[in-house]
Order: sequence, then structure tokens, then C-alpha cells
Amino acid sequence: MRCFPAHLLVALSAVIPAEAQTAPARQTDADAYTRYELLAPGSGRFRIIYDVSATTLGATLYFNAIRKGSVATDEAVIDRMTGKPLAFDIVRGTVARAGGVTGADTTSEYIRVKLARPVPREGEVRIRIDKTYRDTASYFAQEGLLVFSRPLGIKRNAVVLPAGYELVSCNYPSQVFTEPDGRIAISYINAGPADVPLSVKARRLP
Repeated sequence: MRCFPAHLLVALSAVIPAEAQTAPARQTDADAYTRYELLAPGSGRFRIIYDVSATTLGATLYFNAIRKGSVATDEAVIDRMTGKPLAFDIVRGTVARAGGVTGADTTSEYIRVKLARPVPREGEVRIRIDKTYRDTASYFAQEGLLVFSRPLGIKRNAVVLPAGYELVSCNYPSQVFTEPDGRIAISYINAGPADVPLSVKARRLP
């Protein structure tokens, strides 16, 4: 085995940036599912319920991006195993990148969640992030119809229409069903590698 003098090792450690020596593992996750509930017509607001499993071994934090152009309110996070609320705060993209989110947008904001327990080996920690976005570029009225138009990267998604509205069109193969409260929902799985540029249109029932 080749050995190096102690003074050389000290010199090398001085050259390597401190952040490189202590860089966290890259954030990974699995089994993501997003539910979009369209709120009052004309408000531009929709509720997002995001279920995801943190899978980075030993991780105690999880970062979730707040999409640019959207104003987030009413955030809450729970641990799916216990149902108990989790502590979280809003941080800049620089903090998310330093926390292991590869390619995090340093000009964006992220929800930083403190997990209830470190991610175990060959295991996961499943959480639910609940937030409401206001984004009039994604949810708006056009020619008498409600339109929800948004590129979605998560593989499993559902969109729920406001009460009293019916589906007119959807540009991606989806399952359409009625919720227990009477609202119409569409659900789909994205089997491809790219985002789905989803466009859903609805009209008020007579």
C-alpha cells in the first residue's frame, strides 16, 4: 500500500475546499404522487398535495422546490408513518444545493423539511407536503372555460376540478372519475422521460 507523508496530506486538505470535503450525498426520492385541486374559478389558486419518499441514506432533511412564477401559501408537512406534523422552513436555492439537491436553481425558493428520522439503509421516509399556489399563468379562464395548463414532471398525477364543473378536454390519456364529494378528477401516469405539458379544460355544469 502506498503511503504519503503526513505533511503532504495536510497540504492537500488545505487545497481542497471545505465544502467539497463535507459535501452531502445527492438528494434522491421515489414513489412521488401529486394531486392538484383547482380552487375557486378566477382565483388562479390551486392546492397541491405531494406525497414522496426520501431515499438518501442517512438524510435528515428533504428539499421541495417552489416553482418560479407561483406564490406559495398555506404550507404544511406531515410524516406519513405517524401522521404527525414536521418542522419546515423556506430557504433559497443555494441552501438546497448545499444540502444535496443537484442542479438546484439558486434564484428559487425551496421548502426544507426536517424528517422525523434519518433515512434507513435500504429504506425510506415518506412525507406529505401540502401547499397552495397562486399562478394565473397556469390556472385561468379563457373563452368561457377554465383552463389548467402546466408542464408536470412527476410521473403520477391527479387534477381535481372545482365543484360544479365538468371536463371538456384533456390532452393526455387519463382516467376520469368522480370524487366522493361529486367533483370530477382526472388521473394519469407519465411513462415517458419528459414532462407532460398537461392542458385540462372544464366548463360549469348547467
